[in-house]
Amino acid sequence: GAKMTVKKMHPLKRLPVAQMSSVVAPAKQSNTMGPKEVELILVKEQNGVQFTNSTLINPAPTSPGNEERETWGKKIDFLLSVIGFAVDLANVWRFPYLCYKNGGGAFLVPYLFFMVIAGMPLFYMELALGQYNREGAAGVWKICPIFKGVGFTVIIISLYVGFYYNVIIAWALFYLFSSFTGKLPWVDCNNTWNSVNCSDLWSFNSSTLNDTHKSTPAAEYFERGVLHVHESEGINDLGLPRWQLTSCLVVVIVILYFSLWKGVKTSGKVVWITATMPYVVLTVLLLRGVTLPGAIDGIKAYLSVDFLRLCEASVWIDAATQICFSLGVGFGVLIAFSSYNKFSNNCYRDAIITSSINSLTSFFSGFVIFSFLGYMSQKHKVALDEVATDGPGLVFIIYPEAIATLPGSSVWAVIFFIMLLTLGIDSAMGGMESVITGLIDEFKFLHKHRELFTLFIVVTTFLISLFCVTNGGIYVFTLLDHFAAGTSILFGVLIEAIGIAWFYGVDRFSDDIKEMIGHRPGLYWRLCWKFVSPCFLLFMVVVSFATFNPPYYGTYVFPVWANMIGWCVAISSMTMVPIYAIYKFCVLPGTFRDKLAYAITPEKEHHLVENGEVRQFTLHHWLMV
Repeated sequence: GAKMTVKKMHPLKRLPVAQMSSVVAPAKQSNTMGPKEVELILVKEQNGVQFTNSTLINPAPTSPGNEERETWGKKIDFLLSVIGFAVDLANVWRFPYLCYKNGGGAFLVPYLFFMVIAGMPLFYMELALGQYNREGAAGVWKICPIFKGVGFTVIIISLYVGFYYNVIIAWALFYLFSSFTGKLPWVDCNNTWNSVNCSDLWSFNSSTLNDTHKSTPAAEYFERGVLHVHESEGINDLGLPRWQLTSCLVVVIVILYFSLWKGVKTSGKVVWITATMPYVVLTVLLLRGVTLPGAIDGIKAYLSVDFLRLCEASVWIDAATQICFSLGVGFGVLIAFSSYNKFSNNCYRDAIITSSINSLTSFFSGFVIFSFLGYMSQKHKVALDEVATDGPGLVFIIYPEAIATLPGSSVWAVIFFIMLLTLGIDSAMGGMESVITGLIDEFKFLHKHRELFTLFIVVTTFLISLFCVTNGGIYVFTLLDHFAAGTSILFGVLIEAIGIAWFYGVDRFSDDIKEMIGHRPGLYWRLCWKFVSPCFLLFMVVVSFATFNPPYYGTYVFPVWANMIGWCVAISSMTMVPIYAIYKFCVLPGTFRDKLAYAITPEKEHHLVENGEVRQFTLHHWLMV
């Protein structure tokens, strides 16, 4: 007869699959499956062979097609995609200027401080959230259904950003095409688009000229030759889309579509070029820049340390703002990218590596930018303040003018605008992927039609972007840039941090991370998630409202109705949080207490609500770190 022995085990004991090898031969697992815990009920021994009956206590997240969910072809594809998204044009045109303006090297003190207490923790949080739940920005909120509106908030913001961000890439492409010539078109004033105010002598100290109205060939090329701003009276006089910029925009949209239509298998290959090319170009430009006269003076000004500036609140606010926007937290991109990772991927290491590379890139690009700005300052015999600027003016006016004075200027211009093109493309790909993944995971029927849905998204983006390539398009661009992802993105990340750290619970979130990488996050990370980062974000939201300034372009002041439209754009994304919360309360069954319990309890634990076991209704849950 068969011999049977029964080993009695504690009824609540759980063993992760990784620890079962000594008890039972592990079944073959898909590396795309989510967390599994097995409660061992009975171990039988028959003819020397052990059999185990088991019950799945915590099944894999029920994302659509979970077993077949696409994963990155290689780990490096994921890392390059995250780096490519986080390292964008702002690393080149914003950080160096902020560093110079706010005390040089002293600016690194508040910048690194906010990076450590908020930037890295939030970056790590989003990577872990997406990887564990294996869904996009909206789907991950099955951990706390009432907060799903946050997911729709970040998806809408990413969509809004795509409306104008692709236009910057189209500008870079236009400049790239214009650079394939023996003489760059922004070298002198002998062109059809130049005005009578165009002057090759860029000296604002001359007392014999009315310098207030003078402009450089590079500035006139951008504003009159490319944008044709002079043909528009303002945002109320846009005109028709210009065919040259529209053609460039079409090329950008086509590149984006064929990079995204098949998912991360294709986009993961594209970033091998778009994420690495900027580093090659930056290095080449730096080697050329440091050989220019005045370059060392520019770099010294960039690194000059003025610790007295740290007493000014504006310096700390600038550092905090730069951290919030430079890492790309809150756009849903990190969640979308990490959702295609293998479940056991070390997201902690990824967060440290990618966020550090992003900051180092910003710092490194400052040497490139200020070597050329120092050269421009000496060449035109003006103070560095006269040439140091940020935003599109730096990369489309100041830098092209510097390049135009070099031997072989066309070659250097081609190299520079290829860098801008690659910097923009992978960031735009990330934003699009956030929208596509977020909506496909939420509306399951779209899974079978990814190619068509991707086409729909990119065409919609293209049609809205056409407003930005008209004669008055720069005004629409400025309005979107000012309102689409300012206060709203800070608000979205704040609610996201509160939802995870307080309602879902830092302890539970830490357990999820342990299931993936084998160990819980340290006390430092847990304290940042629960207390430091939410307080930091709340402070930033308040500061954002308190220091709000209406948008402007040059001397143009936007009319009241345009500002109202801008606020509608900003509020339209933020209102998704309360709208969805109200909707969720209306559709859930039971009394108010039951509705609340269901709304803040993970969907896979709704059976506990029926038994009256709601963790969030206990003091222990709120005190745990």
